[in-house]
Amino acid sequence: MTKVKSESESRSDEAEGPDGGWGWVLLGALFISTSLVFGLMRSLGIFFVEFVQYFEESAQAVSWISSTGLAAQQFFSPLGAALCNAYNARLVVMAGGFLAGLGLILASQATCLAHLYLTMGVISGLGWGLVFTPMVATVMASFTRRRTLALGLAFSSIGLSSFAFNPLFQLLVEMYTWRGALLILGGLSLNIVACGALIRPKPRSEAPAKVDPESKSSCVAQLQRVSNYLELSLLFERPYVTYTLAISLLNVGYFVPYFHLVAHSRQAGFSEYQAAFVMSAAGATDILGRVVSGWFADLHHFRLIHLLSLWTALAGVFIMLLPVSSLSGSYIALVVIGLLYGFCSGALTSLAFAVVPMIVGVERMMGALGLLQLIESSAGLLGTPLSGLLKDITGNYMASFMVAGSFPILGTLTMATLPHYFSCTDPPPPQRRSLGDKDKGLNSELEQMNTLPSDISDKGGE
Repeated sequence: MTKVKSESESRSDEAEGPDGGWGWVLLGALFISTSLVFGLMRSLGIFFVEFVQYFEESAQAVSWISSTGLAAQQFFSPLGAALCNAYNARLVVMAGGFLAGLGLILASQATCLAHLYLTMGVISGLGWGLVFTPMVATVMASFTRRRTLALGLAFSSIGLSSFAFNPLFQLLVEMYTWRGALLILGGLSLNIVACGALIRPKPRSEAPAKVDPESKSSCVAQLQRVSNYLELSLLFERPYVTYTLAISLLNVGYFVPYFHLVAHSRQAGFSEYQAAFVMSAAGATDILGRVVSGWFADLHHFRLIHLLSLWTALAGVFIMLLPVSSLSGSYIALVVIGLLYGFCSGALTSLAFAVVPMIVGVERMMGALGLLQLIESSAGLLGTPLSGLLKDITGNYMASFMVAGSFPILGTLTMATLPHYFSCTDPPPPQRRSLGDKDKGLNSELEQMNTLPSDISDKGGE
């Protein structure tokens, strides 16, 4: 930790963020855009019952709408980062906001579930993927000493929007039907375009020289550099693979309450607004969980991986207790368990990101996060349809929530297999050579490729 701090302090002033100024404006833009991505995504359960009744389809089939959107957002997140490097974050975020709004507007005219898969799932999901990662990276670049505080304030919008959107969406559905509600949400999502316009594009460096396609050594060099930028070597490192598997297992059950708890509450005999309030209350404690978890983690009484394991296991337990709490018809019991689940789900979110640099090192953090989102997208794709299938088979959501809660617990057990997990102190994060050292080593290897013609070898050395 001290070494990292000393290295950051030795950087030039130009390389550090301003810790304020226009960065606070960008923080507000991230706050709004995150609300319109994850807050909206968490509140789509309001439309679940409407889609089942209108299209007369199974719960499993309807569940694929939200799962496709979630998976697309995570799958296309690395694409958003790559496009920012090729162009600039302003254009990418504005394009993502347009696609997010367009998908919801087109969804309001859907005549079958396939249309919703394409519009709300693929088109809006692509837009969400182009928005989140570039906006987060832009805010991180605008802050240095207050970076954690800035991200914490921005991500609190997820819980705030979850608290506000559920009753709002229920009101919109009652006033304008689900078609009118989706049309309004599409218009709201277009505000992300304005958020992206607030990003100040940075001057681009000169384009690199073209690589001779006939030069085998140059192609090898370019492929090696692409692999380095994407950090594909992490896929062969046991600690990172283990942690990615654990987070993927967590992701299978994490979103199930946000998509099916409203439907379960209504099936248990509670009114639409009572069902919506459960999710709103969970969103409120989600905010509290993020703040308390971050504050407590900064006290350094326990290792971050141990705290993450604790909150993940508790989240799984409370997911299992959600249907049990409503067996007696007690609305208070359902609300209490929902509050506890919201707290734990919020508490583990920030820790899941904070643990990554401790496993792979700070230098490879961005690549590791991109790969993590890409891999866990498959888990998010399976979670809610599996719960919907179990509901169709059993006729209620008891088995759905029991199975969903078991996945975070499995994720906790998987974390326990990480190296040095049972140690009371964090091991030093792995280090790697700088990119310049990699290029030097790569060039020396290319120079030793004696089997190539001399002219091609010269091109490869370039």
